[in-house]
Amino acid sequence: MDKNRRGNAQKVICAMSGGVDSSVAAALLKRAGVDELRSSSRFANARVFDVIGVFMKFWSEPKKSGLIGSWNRCCSPEAESRARKVAKILNIPFYVFNFEKEFKKKIVDYFLDGYKKGITPNPCIICNKEIKFGLLLKKALSLDADFIATGHYAKKIENRKKKIEYKLLKGKDRNKDQSYFLWMLNQKQLKRILFPIENYTRAEVEKLAKKFKLSPVLNVKKSLEICFVQTTINDFLSRHIKQKPGKIVDAKGRVLGEHQGLTFYTIGQRKGIKLPQGPYYILDKDLKKNILIVTKNEKDLYKKELIAKNVSWISGRIPKFPLKVKIKIRYRHKPAPARLTQIYTDRKTDLHRLIKVEFDKVQRAITPGQSVVFYRGEELLGGGIIC
Repeated sequence: MDKNRRGNAQKVICAMSGGVDSSVAAALLKRAGVDELRSSSRFANARVFDVIGVFMKFWSEPKKSGLIGSWNRCCSPEAESRARKVAKILNIPFYVFNFEKEFKKKIVDYFLDGYKKGITPNPCIICNKEIKFGLLLKKALSLDADFIATGHYAKKIENRKKKIEYKLLKGKDRNKDQSYFLWMLNQKQLKRILFPIENYTRAEVEKLAKKFKLSPVLNVKKSLEICFVQTTINDFLSRHIKQKPGKIVDAKGRVLGEHQGLTFYTIGQRKGIKLPQGPYYILDKDLKKNILIVTKNEKDLYKKELIAKNVSWISGRIPKFPLKVKIKIRYRHKPAPARLTQIYTDRKTDLHRLIKVEFDKVQRAITPGQSVVFYRGEELLGGGIIC
């Protein structure tokens, strides 16, 4: 990869997935200092970037069991082709980084291990930490890049009151805001990250794609499914985890039927339980006894508190407790007022990262393995894993 750059231009490696968001992000970086960039953007003051497009190739399930196609949805041949064509339109260098082995180990194995333990993991959050803003950033810095950039709907700002500190805010488009998936980022990473579409809505990004004549991505719709799952999660799990049937019981222990394997169920789930005289909801799972616990009363799913582990703070500093915040317990969850209390402070172990969350009002289907994310107004403070 050519390390030369124009004058004082800063080198940016832009992750290009073959979608409209990352394509417009690359275009905005290429045109930085031109009137297409908002005056309020951090790219103001005519900063100049040398942009390099990079397509990341992830692990895909081997073709077997009658599957159609054997590629990862995020990095299919069609997606790579679109990204390459956009790079040609923008007249920027384009490379493919192969992260298949690392993706399998850090993301897919994490996903499967979580389900084996009876929890519901969120692989996208770990992928952001370990791959997109971990491995890619490390690779970029080794190639003399100043920044990496992505098409995430999130906003980074600098606070220069004492020393430079980076804050992470919600993106302008509330419906597309992706800050929830970025709570594991730290200050060293944020220093080197750019979010070119942070000041745009999805509708505005689509208009820019037309304006920049990025024809290969004009009609591409973003998938909300897990990228390495080709059909359904249950199909994927059944191929990789040996299932053990067991009893389905109610909260009083009365046997109602039989489940086909605890990995197929998550807290709050209603569909797929297949019991007569329903509906029933998944209330809990007993891994030791291989028992699935259900309820007909949806109110049983509502709880007022949770414990979070592996808590991480964007600032890198543990705040003063108790702390009042707004909480999201899943991506589409409406932020709910809550109070945080630290319940363990042994800094020699990860146990100092345990936090108790007490909601002002009860919340439905708090699910172990999912992320609980803390906000103060627009600012993302950090998050943890529900346990």
